[in-house]
Amino acid sequence: MASKVAHKRLTKEYVAMQKEPPPFCWAAPDEKNILTWHFLIRGPSDSPYAGGEYHGVLQFPPEYPFKPPGIKMLTPSGRFEPDKKICLSMSDFHPGSWNPAWSVTTICTGILSFMLSDEITTGSVTSTEAEKRAFAANSHAWNIGQSRFKEAFPDYCSPDIRDLPNMGEKERGSSAGPAPV
Repeated sequence: MASKVAHKRLTKEYVAMQKEPPPFCWAAPDEKNILTWHFLIRGPSDSPYAGGEYHGVLQFPPEYPFKPPGIKMLTPSGRFEPDKKICLSMSDFHPGSWNPAWSVTTICTGILSFMLSDEITTGSVTSTEAEKRAFAANSHAWNIGQSRFKEAFPDYCSPDIRDLPNMGEKERGSSAGPAPV
């Protein structure tokens, strides 16, 4: 059960995520437990993960934001071992390096950044670029066959992959409005 502080902070972070999601990421709390969040990461077009859709889980402790979450990637990616905790400086493997100012947005951005790197840690795997591309190509079909994905992201369970709210358009200088003449 979340403390009042954790509940208030995570509620505020969900509002912030809806208003301003980080590039290539989306996250939302479980309807039954605000301490469990599901996230989606889309592979940037200039990476071996291009076209991929990666589902993961953040498990926040009741003492959040004073203690870090556990982090798991569920979708096979060629980068992380599916359904195993990942050791990152912002995870519960390293409570001493945790910064209470970090947020769900910071965590998701950090996971994407680490995913794009070659660093090895607990929960990571090594694979070739071709293997990562193959996982990316199969990721959506794999996700929509998983009950946890269906429960967490019912709006993303169609046969065709849907874009996340911020697919990096702001960072590339694109806007939703019409192009200037």
